Amino acid sequence: MNIHRYKHLEERFLPRLTSTQVRDLPKEDALVILPIGATEQHGPHLPVYTDTILAETVLDEAFQHLSKDANIWTLPAIPFGKSDEHMDRPGTFSFSFDTLRSILLDLSRGVHANGFRKLVLFNGHGGNIDTLKLAARHVRIETGLMVFIINVGGLAIPASIISEEEMFMGIHGGDYETSLLMSSYPEWVQDDKLPKEVPMLADKSKYLRFQKGNFAWTIDDVSVSGILGNAQLATKEKGDALYREHGREVASCLLDILTFEISELIEHLPIQVTEAGSVK
Repeated sequence: MNIHRYKHLEERFLPRLTSTQVRDLPKEDALVILPIGATEQHGPHLPVYTDTILAETVLDEAFQHLSKDANIWTLPAIPFGKSDEHMDRPGTFSFSFDTLRSILLDLSRGVHANGFRKLVLFNGHGGNIDTLKLAARHVRIETGLMVFIINVGGLAIPASIISEEEMFMGIHGGDYETSLLMSSYPEWVQDDKLPKEVPMLADKSKYLRFQKGNFAWTIDDVSVSGILGNAQLATKEKGDALYREHGREVASCLLDILTFEISELIEHLPIQVTEAGSVK
C-alpha cells in the first residue's frame, strides 16, 4: 500500500526519517504505533486487504486530531495476521499463531532497542486479538516496554449509524466494514455484489456470542457467502460518519497513552507486614 495515499499518516511515518533523526528523537515522551491488519477473504464485495486498510485509514483519521507537536510515530503496517478461520477461502494469506507472535516480539524488541518506552499495537483484525494480548504481556516482561492494544473493532459505534442488530451480528464484511470501505476505497468495493447473511446464533444460544469469543468457529461453520452481516445497508455517508467518530476516539486514546505511566498505578508507601503475614 502506498503510504503517500495517507497525508496525515505520512507526516508521522517513522521510516521516512533518517537514522540520525530517529536517534535524535526525544524518546522519554514518545509513542510508537505498530498497525496490524490481515489479508483475508471478505465476501464477494470487499477486497481481501480490508482489515489492513481499516488499520491504516482509521489511524490516518486520528492523526488529523493530533497536534503536529505530539511525539507520536507509526511504523509500517503488518499486512498479514492470524486468519486461519478463513483459510479455506480464496484470497486468504495467514500467519500461524507462532509466526505472528514471533514477528510482534522481534519488532517490539526493535522498538526497545531504539530507545522508545511505549508501543501501541493498533489492530484492524479481530482474529489477531488473542495473539496480541499474549505477545504484549511477553514484551512487557522481557523488555519493560509499556505495551497497549487498540482494536478498531472495539471502538464506539453510534446506534444512529449502525443498527443494533448489525452491531450484534455484523462482524465481518457487513454494514460496518462495507460502509468504511465505501468511504475510503470506493473503487475497491464491488457494490453490485453486496451480500446479506446473518447466522442464527441468537436463536440457537443465549450464551454464545462472536463478540465474547467464547466458542471456536471457522467462516465455513457460520457463513456460505463468507460474511457475517448485511452489506446491503452500507453507504458512503455512514462510512464518513464512522471515520469521524473513530478518528476522534483514537486520537483521545493516543493522547491518554502518551501521558500514562504504569509506575504511577501503585502508591509507593512503606510496606508494613503484620505478625500474621498480611500486608498493610
